[in-house]
Amino acid sequence: MNKTIADLLRQKGSDVLTIEKTATVYEAIEKMEHLHVGSIMVMDGDEVVGIFTERDYLRRIVLQGRTSKTTPVQDVMTKELVCVDPNYSIQECMAVMTERKFRHLPVIDNGRLAGIVSIGDLVKAISDDAQARVHYLTDYITGKYPA
Repeated sequence: MNKTIADLLRQKGSDVLTIEKTATVYEAIEKMEHLHVGSIMVMDGDEVVGIFTERDYLRRIVLQGRTSKTTPVQDVMTKELVCVDPNYSIQECMAVMTERKFRHLPVIDNGRLAGIVSIGDLVKAISDDAQARVHYLTDYITGKYPA
């Protein structure tokens, strides 16, 4: 399997949930919950400045006793982003996410936000590929396809 992140984004779409850095954490959580996602990209105009995740909420709002309705997302977002470009392979992204222990990976293409992939997206792509190989091999063994 040599699928790239560009291939994955073509299948799943490249829509990314974003919010301005000055918005409140409550607004971010509200948007995330509405779309049933675990992260939101934080923007300063067209520039990506961070990511806010459910983990950030637990660690920097709940555990620190802050209030989500008054705390700006820029105060509690993850600022040190690890990003990939669309030419990364699914396996490379899985390795990065596993090593760094995070579940969301922004995709930047020519300096612009091109999408985001989750660990679930990568696992599904790997599973789909394995299932397709099983079907192909089964058909080959049963004689549906000649060598």
